[in-house]
Amino acid sequence: MSKRRLSCFLPLLLLASVAWGQSEIEWTEGPTQVSLGDNLATLDVPSGYLFTGTDETQAIMASMGNSVSGGELGLLVPDSEENSWFIVFEYEEVGFVRDDEKDEIDADELFDSISKGTEAANKERAKQGFTGLHLSHWTVEPHYDPSSHNLVWALAAKDDDGGEVINHNERLLGRRGYVSITLVTDPEIYASASGEIESTLAGFQFQDGSRYADFVSGDKIAKYGLTALVAGGAGAAAAKLGLFAVLGKFLAKGWKALVAVFAALGAGIKKLLGRDETPTVEPPTTQA
Repeated sequence: MSKRRLSCFLPLLLLASVAWGQSEIEWTEGPTQVSLGDNLATLDVPSGYLFTGTDETQAIMASMGNSVSGGELGLLVPDSEENSWFIVFEYEEVGFVRDDEKDEIDADELFDSISKGTEAANKERAKQGFTGLHLSHWTVEPHYDPSSHNLVWALAAKDDDGGEVINHNERLLGRRGYVSITLVTDPEIYASASGEIESTLAGFQFQDGSRYADFVSGDKIAKYGLTALVAGGAGAAAAKLGLFAVLGKFLAKGWKALVAVFAALGAGIKKLLGRDETPTVEPPTTQA
């Protein structure tokens, strides 16, 4: 496994390092395989990509004013001056998330609820010195692949200055929780970047015992399903406002970093979250 300590070799890292307050970050070069979490999963890092693990990812987040969740697994970037994007991996051990809502995800209802929450949250954004955000449309409507147990969605929004932002999220479901994938990229290159993330994630797999299909009766069950993962995912991303706001100041060519939209607030989110009681669930029959 090849490692190197680089003093900001890419324009993205060169500028972001000012915010990080770190002159050097230790990166693992692809092609190689890295471990995520405590025997949780593995990721094949392709040639032309670089990965940094939990400790440095947490340090990066903390140094930029973000609260550290403790679930950070790592950060992946392309080793190229032309590709200004990165992927953050996090793990939420919330229990086994039932996928029985896979055919009932209402994109219109979700969009309306998250949009109302975003507008309400703009008051708090203003107090923190951030411009308002207004949802435009689904770039990718929320959808779930029952074979890979992967939930995907992407929202487009505009701020008060006319800047366009994109929030792309994926949730990879496992036995005891899910791995959260956040793609941060320039909207102008989103199409190519999202294609790269899909090819990269093809090299992700849960370890034996942690796969979705490894669920057994008696395992902890999450108190919510797929719909709430989408609605709540916007709120989780909003916690990274410090990271995205600072990147917005420092990234090259005037590109605006992804700025997270807030989760739906009030009665709308309560309706989407649903299920307060722990249900009885039988082991899944699909393969991981």
